Amino acid sequence: MIADVNHPASSTLTPEDIVREVKHLPSAPKVLPRLKQLLGDGNSAMHEIVSLIRLDPGIAVRVLQTANSAYFSKGVRCVTVDEAVNRVGYNQVYELVSFAVASQVLVRPLEVYGLEADELWKMSVACALATEELAALSGQERDAAYTIGLLHSVGMVAIDEWALRNARVLRLSTAGYPREATESERAAFGFNSAQVGGALLIDWGFPRSIAEPVRWQYSPRSSLSQAKMAITLHVAKWLRTTVCAPQKEVPWPEETHLNALSLTKPKLSALVAEVSHRIAAVSSLLDAAADDAAGQKRLFPAGADDWKI
Repeated sequence: MIADVNHPASSTLTPEDIVREVKHLPSAPKVLPRLKQLLGDGNSAMHEIVSLIRLDPGIAVRVLQTANSAYFSKGVRCVTVDEAVNRVGYNQVYELVSFAVASQVLVRPLEVYGLEADELWKMSVACALATEELAALSGQERDAAYTIGLLHSVGMVAIDEWALRNARVLRLSTAGYPREATESERAAFGFNSAQVGGALLIDWGFPRSIAEPVRWQYSPRSSLSQAKMAITLHVAKWLRTTVCAPQKEVPWPEETHLNALSLTKPKLSALVAEVSHRIAAVSSLLDAAADDAAGQKRLFPAGADDWKI
C-alpha cells in the first residue's frame, strides 16, 4: 500500500533499525566499464583510478571501509579516497572492483523517492564537487568535504532498500530545497533520511567528522562539533540542485549560512558554472568509456570471462 503520511511506518522504528538491514551501498554502472579498463591496464596511473573511484559512492565506500579495517589501518583512520587507495594498494582495489562488477551490485532507481539511477548518481557527484569547491573557499579540508558530499544521500538509499526488503510500498514526496522529503519522511517514520545516513556512516566505521555533517545537513547549526562542514554541505546542496535542475527556481540558502562561509550570493552563483562544467566533463568521460566498452563488446561477443579484470 502507499504510505499514509499521517500514519508512521512503525512507532518503534529507529534509524539504527534501518541501518541493521543495510550494509552495502550499490555501485553506479556508468563508472564500472572505465574502472575495468584502467584496472586491466598495467600502465594505468594510480591517480586515474583514484579519480574514477571518487565518482562512485559504492566503490568509494568499499575502498574506505577496507582501508580502515584492522588489517590495513593499524589504528590510524583515513577519510579520503586518495589516502585509502594508497593504503590499500593496487591489488586490493583490483579485487574490490572485480567483486563489485562480478556481483552486479548496481545503482537502481529509488522508488520510494521517485528517483532514477542516473539522477541519484548525478546528484551525488554534483554535491561532492560542490562541497569540495565550497570547502576550498572556506578553508576546510577538500577531500573530506568531497566524501561528505558524495555520500550525503546514503540515507535515502538505505530507506529505499529497507522498503524493498520489507515489501513496503512507500512514496515520499519532496518539497524541494532546502527541506526536500523531510516532512514526508518524518510523517512516515518519525525521522528523516539524514539521520539514517549519519547512523549508517557511523556503522560503516566513518569518523564523526564525516557522519555528523550528513546527519545534520537539514539543520546544520544543530551540529555541536561539525557545524561549519554541515553548513557547507547544506549550501552545497543548493549548488547541486541548481546544477541538476537548472530550469527550476531554487530558494537561496539562509544569509546566516552564507555568512558562516564568508559567501555572498554573487560568489555562490558564480560557482554554478564551475560545478556544471566539472559534472559535464565527468559525464563526457564516462559516456565515452561506455561507448568504447560497447564497441569492444560488439567486436568480442560476451563469454564466460567477459567481466574478468
